[in-house]
Amino acid sequence: MPKPSDVLFGKIAIKNSFVDAEKVRECLATVEKAGNGSVTLGKVLLQKGYLSTNQYQAIAQHVQKVESSSALNQATGAPGTAPPGVGLAGRKASGAPERPVPAREVAQRDFSRMAGAPLEVYLEEARRLGASDFHFQVDSPPFLRLHGELVYLKHPALTAEVTEPRILEILSDYQREIFKKHNDLDFSYESPHGRYRAAVVKQRKGVDAVFRVIPEKIPTLESLHLPQVLKKFTEYRQGIVLITGPAGSGKTATMAAMLDLINEKQHDHIVTVEEPIEYIIDSKNCNVSQRNVRVHTESFASALRSAMRADPDYIAVGEMRDLETMSMAITAAETGHLVFGTLHTTNAVRSIDRLIDVFPPKEQDQIRAMVSESIRGVVSQQLLQRADGLGREPACEIMFATSAVGNMIREKKTFQLPSVLQTGTKLGMTTMDDAIAELLKQRVITKEAAAYHSESPDRFK
Repeated sequence: MPKPSDVLFGKIAIKNSFVDAEKVRECLATVEKAGNGSVTLGKVLLQKGYLSTNQYQAIAQHVQKVESSSALNQATGAPGTAPPGVGLAGRKASGAPERPVPAREVAQRDFSRMAGAPLEVYLEEARRLGASDFHFQVDSPPFLRLHGELVYLKHPALTAEVTEPRILEILSDYQREIFKKHNDLDFSYESPHGRYRAAVVKQRKGVDAVFRVIPEKIPTLESLHLPQVLKKFTEYRQGIVLITGPAGSGKTATMAAMLDLINEKQHDHIVTVEEPIEYIIDSKNCNVSQRNVRVHTESFASALRSAMRADPDYIAVGEMRDLETMSMAITAAETGHLVFGTLHTTNAVRSIDRLIDVFPPKEQDQIRAMVSESIRGVVSQQLLQRADGLGREPACEIMFATSAVGNMIREKKTFQLPSVLQTGTKLGMTTMDDAIAELLKQRVITKEAAAYHSESPDRFK
């Protein structure tokens, strides 16, 4: 009879598709045949090469937690809890954020017990604390971004001898080859307790990694505290919608929320092009195809070119960073597709100008005319620290394409767009400063935060 810990280990391994049920049964037979307590299912799976060291350690940690929890419940008389799965089911039990914790409180906690642990342990802790990013860097304690602040953990400084092996062990053979060749790597990392966007770089002191924590579920506009008027952008059938803002301002989450809304309400084909893929969007009423640049396709531009031949209705571009990508996106919008794209710009005017200025001067008049016809709107957003220190709140500048907006773009008068936003409040338009002023009025943010993020700081002094 297999031990309960082996049964739980097997269930977790199967649930996460690390191995199939047949391999688990085969290895359980080996455990029973050995007949001694030192041989466990996990060790046999590892020895046979069915699990990687990283997978084995992650599952073993979850099994240990469940056993500890069960022992505690028995000792206290508390009701038993069902064993958590690892992956979609288990993230709630093991990797779900605890109550919002102020950054100063986290900075005071002692994390030295984690020294020497696999990266999985650090990532799970970062997710539980509600961090948006986790840094694993040479000559520094591990640190994370929590509620917009960098928080250094009370932990021994990491050395190159610690970071490199810990980082390399989570990479696939293909990823190690790419990293060895280029000394940097962007990829999506799927762990038993959640998904991460990762960046690994080699610097003068050694190998560093930064992980963006991706929430378990695709967020909704409501959960992101975004204006409901943004739903209007999902109702267009063709054109281009720009989602802009500085790095780390939540552009990808906003785009994912819009795409999932389309996924629920329409019966069409959605194609996304990202580097790397962040949110996994399962097909609901729409068919969803997601492509990872440098893994499934050579570049954003080549992916867009092939997407045009894949009978898409909606196309999402993870980042519009060069002339060819922008040109293909505008062409797709002109030919009857609704295109969502992100840009690193800070307001609607700069977003339109950036889209046009990337083209050679002799082509800009033609592009300006095309953009004036195809643009459906711009959402520029920032994340501002809340006054209570327990999170960040979005402030959005929203522009819908009206005939007046089209004329200003065509006639090179984009500098007049702010006046259109101020007079278009009935249509759902707003300027960034007005959005910030509303948050301040509701006492969600402080005056200092309002002035820092505002286009006109004197307005909030």
